[in-house]
Amino acid sequence: MNALPSHGVPDFSALRVAVLGDLIADHYVVCEPRSLSREAPVMVLRHAHEYVGAGGAANVARNLHALGAKTALFGVIGRDARGRELFELLENEHVDVSGLVSVAGWLTPTKSRIVAAEPRRNLQQVLRIDREPKGAAPRDVRAGVLERLLARERDFDALVLSDYEYGSIDAELGRAAVELARRGKIVVLDPRATLDGFSGLTALTPNVGELARFTRRDIDELADVRTLAAAACELLERVSLRWLLVTRGNRGMALFGEGLPPEGASVDASGSGNVTDPTGAGDTAAAVFALALAAGEAPWNAMRLANAASGVVVMETGCATCSREALRAALPLSPSPVRLFGVDPL
Repeated sequence: MNALPSHGVPDFSALRVAVLGDLIADHYVVCEPRSLSREAPVMVLRHAHEYVGAGGAANVARNLHALGAKTALFGVIGRDARGRELFELLENEHVDVSGLVSVAGWLTPTKSRIVAAEPRRNLQQVLRIDREPKGAAPRDVRAGVLERLLARERDFDALVLSDYEYGSIDAELGRAAVELARRGKIVVLDPRATLDGFSGLTALTPNVGELARFTRRDIDELADVRTLAAAACELLERVSLRWLLVTRGNRGMALFGEGLPPEGASVDASGSGNVTDPTGAGDTAAAVFALALAAGEAPWNAMRLANAASGVVVMETGCATCSREALRAALPLSPSPVRLFGVDPL
């Protein structure tokens, strides 16, 4: 396989990035194992502490900010305790939250994870409880969020859209996003539910399961690089993208599109050890890939940077961020250069 040229970590501090999508409150309840219950065959945990982190579009924004980009976040939160905690967390980290709208009676999407471990051991997830709104925020609210974004179009170089199926990514947004891409903005969608109305963006960053669903294939089929490339080419043509970045978990990442052969390019998974928690790695990949493209990096180097950053955050519990310093340190640990797929399997 042929290696492609790569470079170091660019300076992102002059870049301005907007993020619009579904915000999620990641609620962690940290416990220590105590005993088996005498009431039922379940573990008894002793509560230690709990905290709220930022997930979904909020995690994308935190990753962009951690890498030095000026970041503005647009979206909807509930006028509830979790929404207030999420807003304050982002505000305290100096993410621009002036594009957020709080809605009375709408529940902030919340994922409560019960995690446990003996002292000095890695926390393990025991149970997850999702609290979800009954539907998308009202249409006029979503339209207002989009209006806020478009009013500041000149203030950003790139836009990242984060879909977690809570209604922020809709057809009206799709039309506006496609027009922004047509006018030269870098627009990257991390998709989940649908691609209808999003033909013409700069890039998509689905995971391999989402690619399988969008192309109506079995996910196991996409372990074969020929089938993966065929699915990617089909989606590229159908959705009219410049690039398609597929995150493949422990198989790394694959990139298809402009400037690459139909077989695409790939990089092995990065990281300094066994994965601790993959939560939020896709958010990091979308953030870094978009940011690197906005910095003028070649798409395959943007993939390499996204892969290395994802390798950093999966070593930590919960939705973590990767700083520019951590990204620079991670690049030499990347197990292989970006390479053309050719006809050989990974």
